[in-house]
This record gives sequence, C-alpha cells and structure tokens, in this order.
Amino acid sequence: MICVILAAGQADKLENDIREDLSDQFRHLEGVPKALLPGVGGKRILDYWWNAIKTRQLFSDVFLVTNADKYKHFERWAMGADFPLDNVVNNGSSLPSTQRGALADLRLVVDTKRLADRQEDVMVVAGDMMFQDDTFDLTQVLNYYRLKRSTGDLALCYQLDGQEEAGLQGATGERCTRGLVHVCPDTNRILQFLEKPLWTETPSRLASVVFYCLRPSTLKTLDEYLGLGVGEATPTFGRYLAWLINEREWTVYAMKLATGFQLIGDVGLHDYTTWLAIFQQRHLSDQRKPIRHRVHARVGLMGNPSDGFYGKTISLSIQNFWAEVTIAESHRLRLLPHPLYDPTEFGSLHDLHGTSTKEGYLGGLRLLQATCKRFYQFASENGTALGRRNFSLRYDTNIPRQVGLAGSSAIVTAALRCLMDFYGVTEREVPRHQLPQLVLDVERSELGIQAGLQDRVVQVYGGLVYMDFGRELMEGRGYGDYRWLRPRCLPPLFLAYLADPSDSGKIHSDVSLRWKRGDEDAVSAMAKFAELTDAARDAISGEDWEALAKLMNDNFELRKQLYGPESLGEQNLRMVELGRQHGAAVKFPGSGGAVVGLCRSDEHLAALREAYQEAGFVFCQAVPAVDGLRPESAAGAL
Repeated sequence: MICVILAAGQADKLENDIREDLSDQFRHLEGVPKALLPGVGGKRILDYWWNAIKTRQLFSDVFLVTNADKYKHFERWAMGADFPLDNVVNNGSSLPSTQRGALADLRLVVDTKRLADRQEDVMVVAGDMMFQDDTFDLTQVLNYYRLKRSTGDLALCYQLDGQEEAGLQGATGERCTRGLVHVCPDTNRILQFLEKPLWTETPSRLASVVFYCLRPSTLKTLDEYLGLGVGEATPTFGRYLAWLINEREWTVYAMKLATGFQLIGDVGLHDYTTWLAIFQQRHLSDQRKPIRHRVHARVGLMGNPSDGFYGKTISLSIQNFWAEVTIAESHRLRLLPHPLYDPTEFGSLHDLHGTSTKEGYLGGLRLLQATCKRFYQFASENGTALGRRNFSLRYDTNIPRQVGLAGSSAIVTAALRCLMDFYGVTEREVPRHQLPQLVLDVERSELGIQAGLQDRVVQVYGGLVYMDFGRELMEGRGYGDYRWLRPRCLPPLFLAYLADPSDSGKIHSDVSLRWKRGDEDAVSAMAKFAELTDAARDAISGEDWEALAKLMNDNFELRKQLYGPESLGEQNLRMVELGRQHGAAVKFPGSGGAVVGLCRSDEHLAALREAYQEAGFVFCQAVPAVDGLRPESAAGAL
C-alpha cells in the first residue's frame, strides 16, 4: 500500500491573523505551514501523522504533496524526520488563486510517480488535520480495509458531539462546514455522502474526514470526475466522494474512529487555538482518572429455566451482590489477578489442595482476557478503530459462586463497559440490544461456557426486565424484545443459598435435547413457561403481588415436573420446601444452588431468616437494584 499525505493548502487567513496579533504570543508561527503547526501535546500536527504512518513499515512508499510557497518548510522537516526527500512533491502553486485542490494534488502524485502502473492501494490523509491524540492505530484501519477491499473502498469518519456541532456551523449557523455521511448499520456501507449540507437536511452527525483507503480501480475514476468539470468550484475530495457514492453508486465503507478530527483549513487564529484547547482538554481528561463499572447479580423471577428455548423470562438486578471492573491508563497492558480468586501463592501444598478443591482452577482473570480479545475482534470486524492506548484492568466481586446468580457474566459485562468508555466506543457503535450478544460471545465462543442471553440482557439493561426471545424475533433480527417493568414498589424479596454449593450448571439434565427433538412434554412446558411470564408481567404492572406469588410457585412446580426432582437436587428442593412451609412463594433464581422468595411483610421476612439460618443456609433480603423501589415500602402487599 502507498500513502499520500496532502499538505498543499494555503493558510492566508490564519497567517494574516498571526501577523496582526499584537500579543506576539504566536509570532514564532508566522509563515509556518498548517501541517507544521503545534497539535495536541505540543508536537507538530504532521509529526503525529508521520509517527503513525511509519510504525511497523505498513507502506511501500509515502509521498507528501505541498505547494511552492511552503516547499522549503517541508524539505527541512523531511530531513529532520527521516522522511525521503525525493517523495516530497511540489505542486507549483504559490497563490490561493492558482491552487487546484486536493483531488488534483492526488492525481499529480498518481501521474508523476506512476502509481497507476504499480496497481497498489493508496491511503490518502490530510496532513493539516489535527486530531485529539496520537493513539489511534493505523494497523486496525488497514486490517479492516483488507477485510472489505474485495468489494469497496474505505472512508474514515467519527461522531460529532454537541460542542463540535456548534463549532462546525457555517456563517449562517445552518450549514455544516464538512461532509456528513449516512451509514448502513448492518454492512457499514456509506449510503449517502452529503458535502457541507444544511443541518436540517440530515439527522446524521457522522462526519467524514480526509482519510481514505482507495483501490487502483477507484483511482482510475479521478480523470473521469475531473474531466466532468465542476464550474468555478474547486474539485474537493468531499464533492468527489459525493459524486462517487451518490451518483456512481460506488461501494465505500465507513470505519468509525473514537477520536475527534479537525481540519485546519480556511480558519483563523481564534478557530485554531479554540480547537487546540478543546482537543488538549479531551486528551488530558482521557488520562486523568480510572473508569469503574459495577454490574449487579440477577435473580430470575419468572420464565423458562434456561436459554435456548425461544422462551420468555423476567429477571431482577439486586444490589446485594455485584462485580466491579476498573480500567486505568498504563504504560503496558496489564490484567491484574484477584488475590482471592486468582491465587498464585499458597501457604503450603495442603493449602493449594484445599483452595483448588473449594474454589476450582478458574478465577476471573480468564474472563478479563477473553473480554479484551473479543472486544478488539468485534471492533476490528465492525469498522471501529480503537486508540493505541494501554491499560491496567482489574476486577472485584462478591457474587457467591455456583449458585446461579450470573457472576461470570457480571464480570464480563462490567469489563466491556470499561473498555467501551476507555476507547470512546458508545452505544452508537454497539447498541444496547447488541451488547448482551457480545457478552455471550465472550463466554460461549472464547471460553466454552454453556450460557444464553437472558442473564446478559438483564445485566446490560439493569433493573426489572421482561424478555421475549421468541423464535421469529431471534431468527429475524438476532435479538429479543426487552422491556423495563417499573412498578411503584415491590414486596419484600429474599435470597437463600447453599453455603457450600456444587456446580450449578449440572442441573439441566436432558431437557434441551428433548425439546430440540420435539418431545411433546418439553415443548408444551416451554410454552407454559411463556404464558406464566406474560401473566407475571401483567401482575407486576398491576402490582398484584398475590397473583405474582401464585405464578412463582406455579413456575417452580412446572420446572420440577419437567426436570424431575432427582436432577434438581435434595438441598435445592429443601430450600424451596422450607420457604413454602413458612408461607412464602419460592422458586429457583437461576440454575440451582439458591432460591428467591416473595414475602408478605417485614415480620414474615424475619421469620424466614430464622428458619433458613437454623437449617444451615445463607439468607439475605434481596434489595432490587432499581431506582426508587424499596422492598420494605410494600410491606403487607400480599
């Protein structure tokens, strides 16, 4: 691949402002080309590009186009930066009136350096384009381009924020001063390119920048476009891309950059210093403090007992138990082991044996590593470039193990949230309804954990969530119908679990296989679970807690009938029976090892606590992780 850096633009307005500035603060910048002005961190704007471009020898050749007026500046820069002098191309222009535009400058390089004969791809960047920091990774850009190049070219873009939107308005305040694109969310193909449109013409705020990867066949269209004639307008890249995409229906894909860009084009000193300050502040804020995300455990209140049946379920996040992941910038990328769950030192061989027997061999460190791997892969395959930044990642959790409260997915979800925030990836790039699938891919594809979507959905959305995984939805669009349920209050809930549980994942028996084979009892039971879930949704919405209690008991009886008491386990059944003996509605909140129950009052809750603790079980009041909902406020609701 060949890289062409465009740096031939004139800077009359900026140079005049510097010359007339009475403070002398910018006198040292008089006559300096735009690409050699200081950027974020004090380095010259072009230095950032050159550092990124020369890394890992990604290009067979790099050319820089400048004008006659600034040629000596770039010649001096090239000698100091170890840039090949023969590759600095002079377009001969020394006046704004003689400029032919960036598109003509690219064709000059193509013609004089015989690039068309070499049949190589070309990456084009504007050398006077300031960006937020120097951390974006060109390797990701080129890898994504190679993934797409058999069918199209690549244009880099990024999402404007409100501050930038205000700064990019034209003199009337109604027209954007750069190109905006409409991108297909499924394929990342640019559907429409709007060059400096009215803000009212499009809801898109995805801005195009002069940063393209072009195939040899696309370069051949330069002559065609330039030969059309564009009246008095300079044939800019924006107009060319608009013609190529909108009129020629050329396939151009978009890749989204997390960092912001600002072309130092026809701007004055005030605009330059303003953008420099904005980007500098963002750069500093990115590095200032760690990012933390906490994800709560969940309890299943209603629905099919496991995933994969195209069923329905209602789950609740609880404040009692959580996983928290922290990410902070660091020189090297480090995954920090948890002192309890990822031990590497033991007091003795007896200590190692006892710890391994009780805790197993697999802590949370593998979850962090798998999450990082899958996140990078997802970003690379979906056209989102990540910054070249390193970090330290660590986790903590108090979710009891092997009692079916979704402890592993809580760590993965929190880690993904941290990575997204750290790299500036928002829900525009990863919509909320897609995030549960990404969490599931980490666990199932990377680690071989048998799991489904429902735990990940409630942990992504948080609160009290109704989920419909109907076959038509899942096969048609790949995700279900997810809705928050928001009653004014909830009755007291409790959680009881085994102090020394076994593996909760062994409880599902052969029901899944029977269902796939069309077993009448299994198919009928799953349909009944869905009916109970819809009824429970209505009961919660109407705050009919007596109806909800009956439905919870019915849900467990159906599960017991379908799976058989032997597969459910003696201790698990004992916890259910104990709660019912004391008048509570009780069911499994997950795979087994715990029960969730619904009480009539705080006094009822106290009696249940005593009974469970006397029987040797761990007991706690389940506190919903839902704003404004306090379980004690509904005392006596049943």
